[in-house]
Amino acid sequence: MARVSTMMDMRFLPDAAPTPGRCDARGFASIGLYAPKSKDNVGGVLRAAKIFGSKLVVVAKSRLRNEASNVMQTHRHIPVLETDDLLACRPWHSQLVVVECVPGAQELHTFTHPTSAFYVFGPEDGSVPNHITEKAQHVIRLRAWHCLNLAATVNVVLHDRVSKRGLG
Repeated sequence: MARVSTMMDMRFLPDAAPTPGRCDARGFASIGLYAPKSKDNVGGVLRAAKIFGSKLVVVAKSRLRNEASNVMQTHRHIPVLETDDLLACRPWHSQLVVVECVPGAQELHTFTHPTSAFYVFGPEDGSVPNHITEKAQHVIRLRAWHCLNLAATVNVVLHDRVSKRGLG
């Protein structure tokens, strides 16, 4: 499988530029989706990727095509890859962060995001497979009374990253 280069630089829109001195603009956030079920949720993930400055979205074991809810046409701005092997598309020098509700997972509110991260999210009706979770440097979870849908979870994690790293 192909490797994805991380040589993309981080760019900000002039009206969204971070406050000088507050921003650590090094690194990147990329997203991996394992077997997403809902077109609307994938469209919501693509929108979140663009809004929160992700540099790549990788979709493995996809069960769908043509996300109508991708109203921002994210694929025109951010590479979106389809693959059978999510880990083969993990960007170089990124830390694997699996977002999953499993025993021992660190809660998001206490998590320090790595400079360069590949966040992996499971399907709405399942979990990230063990062979991926076992290779993760970090496994995190959100504190909630019930499970959030895929798009909502991605939005929360990316917003947390941007907020904690001073990029917003």
